[in-house]
Amino acid sequence: MMDYTDRHERYFLRLISKNVLLYTEMLTTQALLNGDPQRLLRYHASEHPIALQLGGSNADELAVCAQLAEQAGYDEVNLNVGCPSDRVKAGKFGACLMAEADLLAQCFTVMQSKVSIPVTIKCRIGIDEQDEAQTLPVFIKTLADAGCSIFVIHARKAWLKGLSPKENRAIPPLNYPLVYDIKREFEGLTISLNGGVQTIQAAEQHLQHVDGVMIGRAAYHNPYILAQADQILYGSKVKPRTRKQILSHYLPYIEQQLEEGVRLSQISRHILGLFHGLPGARQWRRYLSENANKPQAGCVVIKTAASYVQE
Repeated sequence: MMDYTDRHERYFLRLISKNVLLYTEMLTTQALLNGDPQRLLRYHASEHPIALQLGGSNADELAVCAQLAEQAGYDEVNLNVGCPSDRVKAGKFGACLMAEADLLAQCFTVMQSKVSIPVTIKCRIGIDEQDEAQTLPVFIKTLADAGCSIFVIHARKAWLKGLSPKENRAIPPLNYPLVYDIKREFEGLTISLNGGVQTIQAAEQHLQHVDGVMIGRAAYHNPYILAQADQILYGSKVKPRTRKQILSHYLPYIEQQLEEGVRLSQISRHILGLFHGLPGARQWRRYLSENANKPQAGCVVIKTAASYVQE
């Protein structure tokens, strides 16, 4: 998710679940090609399995970025054609490209020809006035014919005219049955579902119909829901860490990042929801919010904030 799943967030989530596939923020081809790829592609080895999510519409540029991802050790490259942000419309990437399946097929073909790691597609069920029941199967078939075998489908339409990105995450109705239908029609493809999934139990129900489930903002705002993933979805026999055990394991990483010049607030914003629903969670969030951005703020701020929580 843009502005959310940076390397600090991903390291934190990996302390909660050892198995879920983690995605980077969507990076544009222009950011990678004109910026600092080493900085933008940086991640910790513990984050595997990890996918780089790309945005763009120029096949050659996307292919170069896919090669950079493979060289950096990423496990997958995901081409995002589901994001409805204003930034993606202006730059001709994201959900607006669902109207250009042939162009996407060309992009996929060139990208996959340059790397050995899988190139995957994330999309919506449709955009604007499209009849999604008619257009989505055609969209999927066009890309499948080009060789794409792995899709993540957000089960809402994206309205690029009239709705903000925030509204696009809530107002268009969820259509899970359509995603289920795509899996039945294209049973040889790997189809994952995204959108509105709040719990691992809900994901387990969807997995009766599709191959995978992507959880986004629910896991950001209440990350401890992922603590159940390894046991319920992956058959792990290891007891999940408690929230405070997770925090204890995160502190050495925070110390290291602070020594490198990272501000505490850049990290602490990702853990505000760790104690969601517990007594003292509000005080935890308030203390972090009021103190993590102060000069010289360090791990003592985290420890003090945690002292308010009863687990």
